[in-house]
Amino acid sequence: MKEHNSLKEILQKESKQAWQLYLPHVSIDCVVFGFHDASLKVLLLKLKDQELWGLPGGYLEKQEEIHDAAVRVLKQRTGAENTYLQQFGVFSDPKRSEGFFEGYPDTLWHKQRFISIGFYALVDYTLVEPVSDLISSNCAWQDIDMLPELMMDHQKIFDQALITLKRQLNYEPIGYNLLPNEFTMPELQKLYEVILGRKLNRGNFYRKMIGYDILDKLEETRKGGAHKAPNLYRFNIEKYENAMKNGFKEGW
Repeated sequence: MKEHNSLKEILQKESKQAWQLYLPHVSIDCVVFGFHDASLKVLLLKLKDQELWGLPGGYLEKQEEIHDAAVRVLKQRTGAENTYLQQFGVFSDPKRSEGFFEGYPDTLWHKQRFISIGFYALVDYTLVEPVSDLISSNCAWQDIDMLPELMMDHQKIFDQALITLKRQLNYEPIGYNLLPNEFTMPELQKLYEVILGRKLNRGNFYRKMIGYDILDKLEETRKGGAHKAPNLYRFNIEKYENAMKNGFKEGW
């Protein structure tokens, strides 16, 4: 018969090994964005024995580079690979986890004060299969406009990640990691509108995206529907990466 340990039992068991393996007082939290059915979603974990949800996170191994740790955490917690990862903030409130570990011994690794490094990830929704981990009972995509209550300061971390993503639209391209390989201009515009939270003029959007010179127009069109089939586009990877490096001169 499979043993079902409580969250408290699991954390107490993990604590002793964590003191040996990880760098004290540094943690990582990942805000994983995906785009599906014309809505922006974020990947969340629901902790065992809790009604609260949280962001995928973990700790920094003693000899590990911080970005490598974020890649590892994302893979372990979500199964996501080949993602765009961007560090966006540091969260250091002394009381950021106070109350959550009430009733736990003070020697517990997880109860110590942690300064968290925030990363946001952009992933292809269709390539991620949410899987619960050892300390969670559920892992699922949630619409960013209908988030459940989040643990500790994870709402603050999410809010800052979304603000950073919106700002990025003003000087770097977005879409390569969020859209399928081939897409229409209306689909790309919808992605920008969902992130920005406002409507964009169709003609202006088209001219600006073409002017950025990061798209390749394909010969085939999107089949189906009663209206004229829209053209399909694909990101030109070399030009896209150059735009990521050098930025755009005008924003939205």
